Amino acid sequence: MSGAFSALRGQLVDAAARFAGGPDALSEILAGIVDDVDRALAEPLEIFPVCHHSPSSGLAMVRRLRAKQPKVIYLELCEDLRPLLDELRNCRLPVALQAFASETDGFPKDWSPLNVVAPITEASAEYQAIAYALDTPGVELVLVDRSTDHVFQWLPREPETPQSTVDDEETDLHGDAVGIEIGDLRPRFAELEEHLLHHGKVRHWSEWWDQYVEQPLVGADYEEYRQVMVLIGSLFRRLAPSRGDERLARDEDRERYMWTRMREHLAATGTDRADCLYVCGAFHAASRVAQFGSAEPAEAYEPSPRTATRWLYGLIPSSHGAIEAQFGLASGSVSIAGATWSRALTRYAVTPFQLDGQQGSRKRAKKALAAQPVVDPPTTDRLSGFLSGPPLLHGLDEEELLGWSVDIVRLARRNGYLASTADAIAVFETSILLAGMRNRRRPTPYDFQDAAVTCIEKDVVPGRRDVRRLCEILLGGDRIGQVGYDALPPLARDVYDRLAPLGLDLDRRTIQRALMNLDAEPELVPCSHLLWVLRRLLPRGAVRPIMGQRRLGQRSPQESWDLDIGRNQRAIIELGYEGVTVEQVLEQRLRKAVREPQATAAKALEAVEDALLYLDSRRFTDELGGRAVELLAAERTVDDAPEVLRRIRGLLAYYRTAEPALPHWCEEFVKVGYAHYCTLLPTAFVEDETPVRQVAAMLGFLFTLESLALSLGCDRAQLELAVRQSHPESPAKVALLWAARTQLGQLTIAELRERTDALLDNPLVVPAFPQYLSGFVQSLEPAPGLAGFVVEAMSKAFARLPDPVLLPWLPTLITTLKEQAGELVPVLVREAARTFPAGLAAVDAWTPPWERRTAPATHTAVALPVGGPAADLLAAHPAATDALAALLGLEPGWRAVTPAGAGPAGVNGAHGTTGTGAAEAQALLESHPETARALAALLSP
Repeated sequence: MSGAFSALRGQLVDAAARFAGGPDALSEILAGIVDDVDRALAEPLEIFPVCHHSPSSGLAMVRRLRAKQPKVIYLELCEDLRPLLDELRNCRLPVALQAFASETDGFPKDWSPLNVVAPITEASAEYQAIAYALDTPGVELVLVDRSTDHVFQWLPREPETPQSTVDDEETDLHGDAVGIEIGDLRPRFAELEEHLLHHGKVRHWSEWWDQYVEQPLVGADYEEYRQVMVLIGSLFRRLAPSRGDERLARDEDRERYMWTRMREHLAATGTDRADCLYVCGAFHAASRVAQFGSAEPAEAYEPSPRTATRWLYGLIPSSHGAIEAQFGLASGSVSIAGATWSRALTRYAVTPFQLDGQQGSRKRAKKALAAQPVVDPPTTDRLSGFLSGPPLLHGLDEEELLGWSVDIVRLARRNGYLASTADAIAVFETSILLAGMRNRRRPTPYDFQDAAVTCIEKDVVPGRRDVRRLCEILLGGDRIGQVGYDALPPLARDVYDRLAPLGLDLDRRTIQRALMNLDAEPELVPCSHLLWVLRRLLPRGAVRPIMGQRRLGQRSPQESWDLDIGRNQRAIIELGYEGVTVEQVLEQRLRKAVREPQATAAKALEAVEDALLYLDSRRFTDELGGRAVELLAAERTVDDAPEVLRRIRGLLAYYRTAEPALPHWCEEFVKVGYAHYCTLLPTAFVEDETPVRQVAAMLGFLFTLESLALSLGCDRAQLELAVRQSHPESPAKVALLWAARTQLGQLTIAELRERTDALLDNPLVVPAFPQYLSGFVQSLEPAPGLAGFVVEAMSKAFARLPDPVLLPWLPTLITTLKEQAGELVPVLVREAARTFPAGLAAVDAWTPPWERRTAPATHTAVALPVGGPAADLLAAHPAATDALAALLGLEPGWRAVTPAGAGPAGVNGAHGTTGTGAAEAQALLESHPETARALAALLSP
């Protein structure tokens, strides 16, 4: 140990001995902290300790770079992110360096996609080092931290480990990315952090750091700054848990990695260590690994090789709020740090470094560097004075606080608060009072926030911003960065270029309205197509149609869109990691969606529909359709039957109107679906876990697509056998089975009506009748022709069910119609409108059709020519005539055919039905002669 810190070491050891009554672990920790400081400062390769987004670190960096003028800067940042740094000059800070991998090799599948971000702000020491190195000729910038691939290699193999969820809409710029900090400096011993917060009279760590470290070090010289930062890093390191701490083990591996990379670079280039600067977190500056230092260590370190994962790199917008949310900082702390940085630049007349062409920052005149570096004085003990003396107040603090108090009242009034000059005085005095209660010599921005909330905030917030948020805006705001056009990936630039005809500023962070008359301006049709694709790919709200729609076979001549491209730039950039154009990205996502293990036939049909709407590729659509056939044949449940039925109906209707013939995959889907659902039908009827809605959808598929299936070679006997093998027990499914048998002709309407009436007449079954009726409602899916019977059954239920049964059932009926049978309601409404009287006056004289009674019918004579094609047809196929007689309320009866002119039987010796209903039948034929004439014309030879 050098003699510079001997006195401080002795003081700390003596104090620990007096406090503990003898030598113990405390004295070892305090002595070890001093040893760590001495070791870091004695290293020939100068170590610059930093804290992430710290104004004091940024100011110290600017001063040191101008004094030392290093030729090589080693920076603690993932080494494979180095090419991105040159693109920072095309961006407006804050932005984040990003590494992205959608397909992984060597990592758990649950981690995909892999996403790493490293945010950069103007006030950070790392940005000052980057700007100096990139804009100063002859200076080399070397990133020495482990690669992004190693970031995930060294994480514990748990599925949820790499995820970091951000819920706030305004800060969701980093999403679920893993954040990489330069200079992460926070206690890893929970009890220590709690102790510091309690005795510092602060609420969170960001406030403690600003009060006790940041503000005192803003005006400190370089030696004092470096010693204090290494001291804090050593303290947190030595008090961190040492056993089973996976994070500490990873940090030590990082330190071995970084020192190994620096030694390799020194050996390869022959650079003098005195011309180098190593920028790392204060925690790493106090490292105790064997590989520490630029000298060759006793044991070498060989990092593991990278996996075969293909990484993509780019820049994404970041914000103060996103940084705070991802790294667990207090709300507004990064904004306050930015405000401190701006005030310190003015106060100490410091000119920071800034990349040429940097957007959004105040342009500063470049200050020429001195021709000769300043010779550093010998290291002296600056810690003793820092630890024993209080920080000095600056003369402008009171004036600054007064300005804050006036400005927050003005800002509050603009946002609907009834604030006045008295409130400004109250905020000023309360800030001073709170600082005194918390044992502070001057109010901090956090004291000012609390005072403003206390004096201005009332019981309600008049606008969308509360006073705390207004304070954050006043002290710096949630600055949001932006990536410049030249730094965008090819896909994002393509999007901007293709939307250029709209004439909008897509970089604006406000919602813009785009109006398109596609008939009058056909050049905007490609813009419309792109917007629909972006709506499919981007988060909700990025592009939102106000007028116009895109459906199968439908295109709108006029469209109106709300575009929020500026605030969703990150999402567009990340699309560039998946392809060159948005169409290629959509194709890849659709193909992946139908190939994943959880894919279903319904999802595949949805992918087919999306491909038809957004992609003009018959080959790709047929590929997705073929996959839908495979998935349907492999399914063992019918959970998605309603969705399958809805989508295949829509696709068939589209192809029948848009193309001359159905695609081959559609025919195969119908054939496979017919056989598949026939096979599963008996089991679905019996299983209690299969809802009625799903069974009705299966029957809907079988009945509504039956004609197409039979034309393709399917056997109707398979459906008849499946229905006969079905033996449900639940009332709803029993009713559904009856409807299916009626549709197949195995049960007549009269028999179905008799069974329904028997249910209503049975007092033991009456409580369960609503369940039967629910099944009849669902039966409209496969048998829409039963709408009249369903209306009849519902009318009888409302008329005859007792109130204890009827009233509890009504909410269930409404819920069923709304959630499960919404498309069936119009069918019921139309049938009810046809059945019931249209006016109130006709209700009294109205008799329901099912209650009308006709006289007993025997045979009714229908005049037909004896012999001839019509008579022969009816004689050969009497079923049609019997069905017609049943619909007319007559009982069919047949007699032998009388030769022409042989006798008076019937009319003209006709072959037909006879009985007392002859007049009614004759009147029906006379009132509607067109049908008989058309039939005679078709049957005449």
